[in-house]
Amino acid sequence: MKAVLSIVFAFLSVISLAQKNGIQSGPMLGYNDMREVMIWVQTEDPADVSISYWSIDDPEKKGESNRVKTERSNVCVAHLSCSSLDPGTAYAYSINLNGTPLPSNEEYIFETQPLWQWRTEAPDFKVVAASCAYINEEAYDRPGKPYGGDYQIFESIADKNPDMMVWLGDNIYLREADWGTRNGILHRYTHTRSCPEMQSLLSKCHHYAILDDHDFGPNDASSAFINKGLTQEAFELFWANPSYGLSENGGTTSQFRYMDVDFFLLDNRSFRTESGIKGMKETILGKEQKKWLIQALDASTSFFKVVAIGGQFLNDVPVYENYAVYQNERDELIQLIDDNKIKGVIFLSGDRHHTELSAMKMKNGNTIYDLTSSPLTSTAYDHSKEENNFRVEGTHVGHRNFSTLSFSGPTDNREVLIEVFDSNGELVWDKKLGKEDF
Repeated sequence: MKAVLSIVFAFLSVISLAQKNGIQSGPMLGYNDMREVMIWVQTEDPADVSISYWSIDDPEKKGESNRVKTERSNVCVAHLSCSSLDPGTAYAYSINLNGTPLPSNEEYIFETQPLWQWRTEAPDFKVVAASCAYINEEAYDRPGKPYGGDYQIFESIADKNPDMMVWLGDNIYLREADWGTRNGILHRYTHTRSCPEMQSLLSKCHHYAILDDHDFGPNDASSAFINKGLTQEAFELFWANPSYGLSENGGTTSQFRYMDVDFFLLDNRSFRTESGIKGMKETILGKEQKKWLIQALDASTSFFKVVAIGGQFLNDVPVYENYAVYQNERDELIQLIDDNKIKGVIFLSGDRHHTELSAMKMKNGNTIYDLTSSPLTSTAYDHSKEENNFRVEGTHVGHRNFSTLSFSGPTDNREVLIEVFDSNGELVWDKKLGKEDF
């Protein structure tokens, strides 16, 4: 009994660290540009909240974000814009609650992107790619063995000191009790985001996200899901992407540049038709998003073009929710990339509860890649016996893990080092790709 009580008290003490001084979860660093950074925070109760920030090198350079009065109707979430910043500058910041700076056990810091173009070589940087974060809540989980675990993985990610992280969908898992109401959806987001082990990671690097079926609705949900407007609203509340959706098209599509790499964040749910419906053209991305993607890839001046999508793109086995189930659209996209000689494309995908790298050499000789990175804390599965004609040998991982992509080298000869780590941060495999590999 004493041992059990010790565990309980230790758990409660960790929770108190995550929910200290009126903060429910966060702060989380959102999008990051040269002149502006967005910071997300959730308070325990309605409050006036803002961010005070100052240059570490020149503390006299001070500023304050917009002020937000958090409301219970929006589960006390605030998006706080730190603007009029200097490029390539490190800032310390504090959270003001009802006009009073909150004490903190750690120093909060963000750094703007540098203005390197025409001045220096492109800066090196590291990206985390991961998906499928399930945080147990016994009252609402299915009976039996807990589906989630190894929450220390979030601390392992933080220890790698990434510059940014791309969450590849299933970042929460809506349960049967959740997806029917706005209250249930916001409860699930709040519960997941309050995970104590996640807090350091949230404040340590900049976060961008896409959604997949479990943060969009029920398992395998399509555009037929009636509450997709509610789950999009929740997605926008809890993430701080630079934009949401294409003009007049809706959805959560976005794009941003980090240093010298363009990132394309796709929405694979809002426009998705049910597979096999007679009289309807099957699609995952929808006409407008598909057209935008090819044009945006073609217009990109980056060598590396990173495309984030919830399900596997290259895997040619039409099972589960691989893009191969919608083979005509998958083939069309590959053909358009090939015909337009778009080079340097890396897809980042999740969903599958395993990790692997796939590579396809196209007719024109260029190669596209698909790094599937999954799961974070959900149950993992060994799919190594599944036929994937494009799997790179030795890259399948059937346990909880995360991936990093480190971009480095001179501007005209950049390379990316892909590394996969287990939940304790131990290296599983790595692979370096240079321009000649594309």
